[in-house]
Amino acid sequence: MSSAPKILRLDEVVVNRIAAGEVIQRPANAIKEMIENSIDAKSKSIQVTVKQGGLKLIQMQDDGCGIRKEDMKIVCERFTTSKLNSFDDLKSISTYGFRGEALASISHVAHLIITTKTAESPCAFKAKYEDGKIVPLLPGGPAEPKPCAGNKGTQITVEDLFYNVTVRRKAFKSPNEEHLKITDMISKYSIHNPKISFTFKKFGENIADVRTQPNSTVLNNIKIIYGPTVARELLEVEKEDEKYGFKLHGYISNANYSMKKFTFLLFINHRLVESTSLKKALDVVYVNYLPKDKHPFVYMSLEINPLNIDVNVHPTKHEVKFLHEDVIIEQIQKCVETKLLGANESRHYYTQMLLPKMVTAGLDCPVSGVVSDKSKDVQRNVYAHQMVRTDARERKLQAFFNPSTDQENLMSQDDARIENIDSTLPQNVEITDDNTNRSEHTENMIEVEKNSTSMKSSNNNNIDDNDVDMIVQEQSAATTTTSSGHVKNITSSKPNDKVIRKRKRTVEELTNVPRVIKLSSIKKLRELIDQKEHLGLKNLLEDHKFVGCVNQSLALIQHLTRLYLVSTQKLTRELFYQILIFKFGNFGYIELSSPAPIYELVLLALNSPDSGWKPDDGDKEELAKFVVDLLQDKGDMTMDYFSMEINKQGELISLPLILDKYVPNWNRLPMFLLRLATEIDWDNEQDCFDGFSRECSLFYSYAPDEYDDEEESDEKTGVKSQWEHTIEHIIYPALRTSLIPPKSFSEDGSFLEVANLPDLYKVFERC
Repeated sequence: MSSAPKILRLDEVVVNRIAAGEVIQRPANAIKEMIENSIDAKSKSIQVTVKQGGLKLIQMQDDGCGIRKEDMKIVCERFTTSKLNSFDDLKSISTYGFRGEALASISHVAHLIITTKTAESPCAFKAKYEDGKIVPLLPGGPAEPKPCAGNKGTQITVEDLFYNVTVRRKAFKSPNEEHLKITDMISKYSIHNPKISFTFKKFGENIADVRTQPNSTVLNNIKIIYGPTVARELLEVEKEDEKYGFKLHGYISNANYSMKKFTFLLFINHRLVESTSLKKALDVVYVNYLPKDKHPFVYMSLEINPLNIDVNVHPTKHEVKFLHEDVIIEQIQKCVETKLLGANESRHYYTQMLLPKMVTAGLDCPVSGVVSDKSKDVQRNVYAHQMVRTDARERKLQAFFNPSTDQENLMSQDDARIENIDSTLPQNVEITDDNTNRSEHTENMIEVEKNSTSMKSSNNNNIDDNDVDMIVQEQSAATTTTSSGHVKNITSSKPNDKVIRKRKRTVEELTNVPRVIKLSSIKKLRELIDQKEHLGLKNLLEDHKFVGCVNQSLALIQHLTRLYLVSTQKLTRELFYQILIFKFGNFGYIELSSPAPIYELVLLALNSPDSGWKPDDGDKEELAKFVVDLLQDKGDMTMDYFSMEINKQGELISLPLILDKYVPNWNRLPMFLLRLATEIDWDNEQDCFDGFSRECSLFYSYAPDEYDDEEESDEKTGVKSQWEHTIEHIIYPALRTSLIPPKSFSEDGSFLEVANLPDLYKVFERC
């Protein structure tokens, strides 16, 4: 018969490690304890950095009150705290910490270093701890805090967590999983403490997983962390009951929003806790509002009378017990149900400003029907609801109008007229700053010749070796002014006088060989364009189907099963800029039949309210003369690189031919010339080329002509006007082949998804 085993007192080290294993279950628990200490220390900024999910390194920095040097020797001993003196203090505890076990537990399962400085201390102090005791920072040194440089607050460094608890360390599945748990925990604390700035990131990385601003709001932090889709669907709930001593404030998602997993952020007396009973009660309420297997987003801050709550229930403090629990939960349930009932009268639908899951470039998987270059070769199953009809009989928006017989004849002749280059050139152009009809004026400032020689391209294969004769009209400026003092029109006093101007062709133009530009500034600008490329949008543009023009600013395009509303003006502005950079020094010419006087055009721009001219800027005539002198001085450069020629009389002779069969809106020419002199840094090479290309692209970009009254009549009659043909057959084919869309286009509303077939299927399934 065996004797009874002897009862022995456990070694203190064993006891402490067992206790530490209960308090610090994983890296997220350790960080939670340290964050709570920082909040108790009145910190305004908390920064957390981890390595390998916190198992290799945890570093936390705050700007709180710090730790006194006298207290640093015992700060990591068990049951040492500044927040509790007696057991009765638990009845009115208002801080996170109270047991004095957090730092002690960490020191028993990791290597711990604390650097701290109080406001009164002249310097910071640094100390190392093992098994709850202070140890020398360096072998052979004294076991006491060492003076060092540092900012006010505390920095805690935890290395090799669970290094002496092998089984616990091996039990963790992966560092990534631990990193996600830390991210979730810090996200919840940052939402509940919006006045504090939180930053959480991986060691060695610049991009933070969680970053909030100080003095923010709960709703704004929810938007930052969980996204604007959640934030805009939240309803604010409030409830206060003096009888049972509780106060509730929170945000709950309405019936428009649902998710696969219940996201529940519950803080009781500002402590992050869990309550299975309350969670189930809320789930019961949402069953009547959400589809099957869908759940809500709920954030609640519950303040209960400290006399009615017990916070000392669990070693990790994630559970609490409070009086009248059933009654309080029932009242919260009724409050939520009332709020949902009142907010479910109608549902709201929002347009999205971001393409779904297309914010980052280089997608390796098909998202929203867009795939990257790497995944194009992968064969995927195509289901019925993903199929798209792309045959020749597809219909565009114009097909739904009913034009008259005469209009049908005009439409049938549309393609034939476009073949003639005259149709792409503006006829009877006039520069004016009011909305009077151009047909009322008998003569014009700029008249483009009505023959095919009006536009000469340096890439023409039929160029003759002889000089090219270009007939231009020499005009003398005779101006009239409106009652407001603005220049109204510029007419010619010698409309029949003609002169012949000869221009030598370069070798490159005659042989159709493009020039090779080796300027480092242009190379850098091209590299910047390539670096900003958004592969998802690039694939979308390459494979899109043009649906139709909504107006002169917006168009609809289709990509696979999705329909997008696209800003034509934004895209063309970027398109012309990129063409100017990549085709630098190799442009054709748009030659004006009549030299345009820059002085008169700049005066016209200065008289416009859009110029922003003020009397303090100086005399308009002097400013106009300055612009002419500057552009003449830079004329050799603009002619050589941009095909923009200015003669000795200060007149504009030609502009670059950026896109074949496309000319800019001449009404914007005066402002373009003014901005060339005022908005470009001519002294720096790269800034000069970049600025000139930006201003030129702004001038060339397609925008509604405020002087054109054709749009309204075209919409009524259904006739495809000239601007519609230009957009469909000139601009969007160029966008398909030449534009490298930047990442900003996925965020600024340039592309808006207005419909997609898969989601429409889901809507009809629910109906």
